[in-house]
Amino acid sequence: MLAVMKPLEIVRHRLIHQRLAGDRFDTAGDVVRWLGAVQAQEFAEVMWSLAERTQACGHAEVEAAFGRGDFIRTHALRPTWHFLANEDVRWLLRLTRPRVHALNRYMYRKLDLDANVLQRGHDVLARTLSASGPLTRRELAAHLAAAGVEAEGLRLGYVLMHAELEEVICSGPRRGRSQTYALLDDRVPVSPTDDRPRESSVDELVVRYFRSHGPATVNDFTAWSSLTVADTKAALARVGSELDRDEDETGKAWYYAKSSPATTSDRLSGAFLVPMYDETIVAYQDLRVVLANEPPRPGLLDRAIVIDGRTVGSWRRTLSARSVLIEATLFGPLTPSETQKLHDVAARFGAFLGLEPVLTTTVAV
Repeated sequence: MLAVMKPLEIVRHRLIHQRLAGDRFDTAGDVVRWLGAVQAQEFAEVMWSLAERTQACGHAEVEAAFGRGDFIRTHALRPTWHFLANEDVRWLLRLTRPRVHALNRYMYRKLDLDANVLQRGHDVLARTLSASGPLTRRELAAHLAAAGVEAEGLRLGYVLMHAELEEVICSGPRRGRSQTYALLDDRVPVSPTDDRPRESSVDELVVRYFRSHGPATVNDFTAWSSLTVADTKAALARVGSELDRDEDETGKAWYYAKSSPATTSDRLSGAFLVPMYDETIVAYQDLRVVLANEPPRPGLLDRAIVIDGRTVGSWRRTLSARSVLIEATLFGPLTPSETQKLHDVAARFGAFLGLEPVLTTTVAV
């Protein structure tokens, strides 16, 4: 049991369970597998998210793992891109796509994307990618237009998202800085475990989420996964022995991994440059708990600086040919020890990019 279910302790446990602090993984693929799904619409940001949870992966190693297909970028869970471990793609899509389609239904109607148009889009995408291999979004748009499927702007986005959800296409290797799409069949082998019973899939996702993101609430999980409260509570009743449960002073239930580690490790007291859309931010509902900061400051969700579980500022980066400028805006002065930790994480970020880090700090008024 957690001694005190208070915001700072919750954040500290989450940092450890998410593997930013404490034991880290050997590969980026291991990170994605542990977290279950990793929000990934901002590619440069999520690459750092994965690297910070490994022992010492640089940008090139994370990029190579993505290029090999160790993890796939596709639409799953909420209507946005996520990284999924290769072996998890099909069963997870089959679990969540009815909910994501339901969330998208209004836009399908608004954009005149009926079943016939979407199926024609699937056919064109499958035929084109089978003949030509991975292609960029712009290239696919041209093929769709040539086949009489109008797809520009939002309409193109929803045609492609629907095809992703229906297991037609997914991410391919990047071409320079451009994302490509490939046939899912070419990137993700079919497995007998893809057709697991629905209850088994819900149970698996529930356990993975609370084990890797806990302490968290039912509402945290339903917002993260798009599954219903009823599904979540039924799964928790089935897998309850695999998780610990505690309550705060209001009676709200929090779930987390058994054998929760201590929150006093040296790694926990270090500094973290949390990237935009990191799972430590997007996977939860209550920002007071996410940030351990009262009240949350404007712009803080862009990129937070965290030391010892406390959010002490925000940061931005500017890349040049040989260096990366890291501009830290602090909420107040740091101690000498905290200042050194901030320099340490700046050095880590520079090493990840293979660039010389240049750190500047200002204290917000």
